[in-house]
Amino acid sequence: MRAYAGRGIAVLLAAAVAATGARAAAPPARVNVLVLKEHGVGGAALAQGYLDRFIALAAKQYGWGADASGQYYTTRAAAEAYIRDEKPSFGILSLAAFLALEKKYQLEVLGTAIVSRAGGQQYFLISKNAPDVKGCFGKPMATDHADDPRFIERVVSGHAFVLGDFRLLATQRPLQAIKKVLTGEAECALVDDAQMAELPHIDGAEGIRPIWESAKFPSMTLVAFGTTPPAERKKFKDGLGRVCDGEGKTACAEVGIIALAAADSGSYTPIVQAYGN
Repeated sequence: MRAYAGRGIAVLLAAAVAATGARAAAPPARVNVLVLKEHGVGGAALAQGYLDRFIALAAKQYGWGADASGQYYTTRAAAEAYIRDEKPSFGILSLAAFLALEKKYQLEVLGTAIVSRAGGQQYFLISKNAPDVKGCFGKPMATDHADDPRFIERVVSGHAFVLGDFRLLATQRPLQAIKKVLTGEAECALVDDAQMAELPHIDGAEGIRPIWESAKFPSMTLVAFGTTPPAERKKFKDGLGRVCDGEGKTACAEVGIIALAAADSGSYTPIVQAYGN
């Protein structure tokens, strides 16, 4: 179950490029792909393994060179080092990462993907005792999402709260915030949909419930970097609608791809404006 997000992203990438491979006239220059999934509940090493295998398959079917590669990261610092050194053509990014990096790297939205248990599609405040959001104000609130206050306060909260309304307990691991509510160290926790999905599987967590929920967001954003030639962007985008058709249908279902569609920057305008780019 925990491998779904990484596997889904890898299959998504491979199928997309395979769907457009038959129409590629000439192989592009070396193709590098960045996958940046922040706050995931699965392991990066396992996800990287799936990504490596599917990049090799994609390169063969799409006509990329044998040196095409993909790299999976869970932190922006590591991802930005990769961008600097490897100059990726495409990326599959968490929404918050996309918003933070959009202008700096001239990212163009090509599509959106919802991958089962990838997280980031919706956020919740949960508690055992507090009746609502204000019941958490001034009390310990645990979360591993506080590393991007701008995203939480401007996009996620919808003006319902700012992090300064709570006594913040920043956690490092995805399920640690829930456990702090369970032990009483925190009155509330801010979690995303992937973390919420784990709640029924945590012993003793039966009394923890959501007391607030955010709007729904795109969980993963497919982008082209500013240095990617327009023709290559178009080929990649044009193939997205066929990713889960035919032979790809079973693969998508097996790895938990729920929805995949081409998109453009205009569909992200309200979110980008809220973030303040």
